[in-house]
Amino acid sequence: MRLRSGIWIQAYIWKCSSHGLPVTVARRGDDVAGAIYIKVNLLDGNVRLYGPALPSLDSEQTDRRWSPCLGPDAVAEPEADAYLSRQAEFDGDIWVLEVEDRHGRHLLDEWLTGN
Repeated sequence: MRLRSGIWIQAYIWKCSSHGLPVTVARRGDDVAGAIYIKVNLLDGNVRLYGPALPSLDSEQTDRRWSPCLGPDAVAEPEADAYLSRQAEFDGDIWVLEVEDRHGRHLLDEWLTGN
């Protein structure tokens, strides 16, 4: 069983804060099963955007996984915001978290996939 979105977000915010990474909830979604997008603001006008990875075929896999939404490189913030707006039009229950770090740290390494 997958951890509820609201609980996962609280834990992620705590983890980021404990590492000195500011994180804010830019868009609040469904507490139970809302998809979570993480925008890493590099504070230079560019961002990296991570969203839900495609589900695994492994039926035992219950952890959330993320993959880059707009490729591995940083993009201009308006491009990421436009992508998130389209996602919100399609699914009004999404969450958007924004992490601010000049070095691009996001603490998602163990949950990233190459999708």
